[in-house]
Amino acid sequence: MNIDILTLFPKMFENFIKESMVGIAVTKKAITVNLVNIRDFTHDKHNTTDDYPYGGGAGMVMKPQPIYEAIRFVKKNNDIPVIYFTPQGKLLSQDIVNKYSKAENIILLCGHYKEIDQRIRDSFVSEELSIGDYVLSGGEIPAMVMIDAIARLQDGVLGDIDSAMTDSHQNGLLGCPHYTRPPEFMGMKVPDVLISGDHKKIDEWRKSKALEITKKNRPELLKK
Repeated sequence: MNIDILTLFPKMFENFIKESMVGIAVTKKAITVNLVNIRDFTHDKHNTTDDYPYGGGAGMVMKPQPIYEAIRFVKKNNDIPVIYFTPQGKLLSQDIVNKYSKAENIILLCGHYKEIDQRIRDSFVSEELSIGDYVLSGGEIPAMVMIDAIARLQDGVLGDIDSAMTDSHQNGLLGCPHYTRPPEFMGMKVPDVLISGDHKKIDEWRKSKALEITKKNRPELLKK
């Protein structure tokens, strides 16, 4: 799949797209990441991308014209979704990640300053997403979160795709505890069921623990 990132700070992504699972996905050409600097679409000598808000108040607003031209530059057809990251957006979930992981092309729009001009949001943004109930300086880190979540679901990126399919949130629950060697560490032993070889009992134990952890840490997920 192809991911176009519209940002004022493309250098933030340069190492990110070379490392870990994202780097593997890029190397294997499971995803292609294109960095587009919104400043390249300004028309003044200072490459100005922000201005004071109409109506007054603190903060600056990203101007519509550079964003519009950047979108037009990368958007080859109207079917390509433009995703904008904002604290006002819908909370990013595994279901949303799963949906976009199957797309051929997506455009990630990273805002900055107070917000972007509302006319861009009204006319060109397909979906607004947030990664949590807090405010960051811009949309670059949320974009990285989404890219990482999408990259690991692409064919051939993980050694075993079943690993991703049994992660937290894939089935609506949080994940269960996991253990590896040695069987005893600092007096703490691996649960007997996990070394019993009884796969049915292991599966039942994992489901039970996932339910227990979800009930404790995220009870609202059980309502779904």
